[in-house]
Amino acid sequence: MSSATAAPFNSRQQLQQLVQSQRLTWRWPLFMLIVRTLLFTGFQALIALVFFLSGSLTPWLDSVDWWPVVPVFANLVTLYLLSRLFRTEGSKLSGLYKFQRGEVGKDLLIMLGFVIIAGPVAILPNFLVANWLYGGSEELGAMFFQRIPVWAVMFSVLFFPVTNALAELPTYMGYSMPRLAVLSGRAWVAVLLAGFFLAFQHVALPLFIDWRVMTWRMLMFIPFGLLTAGMLYWRPRLLPYALIIHGLMDLQLAITVLLASLVD
Repeated sequence: MSSATAAPFNSRQQLQQLVQSQRLTWRWPLFMLIVRTLLFTGFQALIALVFFLSGSLTPWLDSVDWWPVVPVFANLVTLYLLSRLFRTEGSKLSGLYKFQRGEVGKDLLIMLGFVIIAGPVAILPNFLVANWLYGGSEELGAMFFQRIPVWAVMFSVLFFPVTNALAELPTYMGYSMPRLAVLSGRAWVAVLLAGFFLAFQHVALPLFIDWRVMTWRMLMFIPFGLLTAGMLYWRPRLLPYALIIHGLMDLQLAITVLLASLVD
C-alpha cells in the first residue's frame, strides 16, 4: 500500500519528521485506539450510577437501553483530544474534513465501489456470528431498540450522527493509522490495528456483561473495520466522503431508535 495520496498535514514525510524530533511517539496513537472503548464504558457507567441512586435493582441493564446517548459525550471528548493532538503536531484537526480537488470523479467512483462491496461485508458477519452463537439474530436486534424517553432519543438524533461521523473514523484512520504506519514501518500493522480497534469499540456500545453478546459485537464488525482501514490507508483523501456516508448510516440508526420509542 502507498500513502502518496495522504493529505499534506498527514504526509509520511511530515510524520517522519515528527518522529525524528520525538514529538510523535507510540503513546498517543496507541492510546487513541482504545480511548473510545474506555469512554463508552465510562459514560455508560455514569448512567448506571444514576439508575442505582434512583433505586433500580438492575442499574447496568437499565443503562444499556441508553446507548444512543453515550456516544455523543464520548465523541465530544474524542474530538477534544484529537484537536489537542493535531495542534501539538503543528496542524489542525479540520484538515481531515477537507475535500481535495483534482480527482473528485475518480474518488466518487471508488466510494461507490466501496459501498457496493462494504454492504455485504458489513451485514453478513452479523448474521453468521449471530447464528453461530444464538441460532438467529432476531433476539439480538431487539436488544438495541428499546424504548427510552423521546427527549433522549431526539438528543441522539440531533447530535449522534454528526459527532460520530466527525470523531470515529478520524480517530482510527485519520490519526492513529498513518502514525502507526510510520512508527512501525509496516503498513499492514497499522491497517490491522486500526481496523481491529474500530471493530472492538462496538463491544462497549452498549456494554453487555455477556461474553456471547460481546463476541458477536466484535466479530461482526472486524471484516468491515479491516476493509475500511485498508481503503483509507490506500486512499486517505476519501475520508471526507466516508464521513458523510457514516453520518447518514448513524442517522438512520438513531431514527430507528426514535420510532421504537414512539411505539405505545
